[in-house]
Amino acid sequence: QVQLVESGGGLVQAGGSLRLSCAASGRTVSTYAMAWFRQAPGKEREFVAAISWSGTVTYYKDSVKGRFTISRDNAKSTVYLQMNSLKPEDTAVYFCAVRYGEPRTGDRLYDKWGQGTQVTVSS
Repeated sequence: QVQLVESGGGLVQAGGSLRLSCAASGRTVSTYAMAWFRQAPGKEREFVAAISWSGTVTYYKDSVKGRFTISRDNAKSTVYLQMNSLKPEDTAVYFCAVRYGEPRTGDRLYDKWGQGTQVTVSS
């Protein structure tokens, strides 16, 4: 079984940056696609970014393109989300997830989830 633990969330002013990390343990995830989702209060969980096992294929939600970058270090079984030029509308709990196979944007296609980390962007 894979366990995922997110870290790096916090409170930041608009325009600032944060880097989220998601460390996997219990099983190698080097052949798994990994992704970040987020859920704001009163809203449904939404896709943010995904990356293939090799790191060569990435997908992003339109509103974060050019501001967020997903990357991974398979030697450390960790996926990252570098978030720059943060906006108040980025405020949410951010979750990482894994699935065997190609990266996808639908949350129901992911098998394992972390507990989430809170990101709050003040205006």
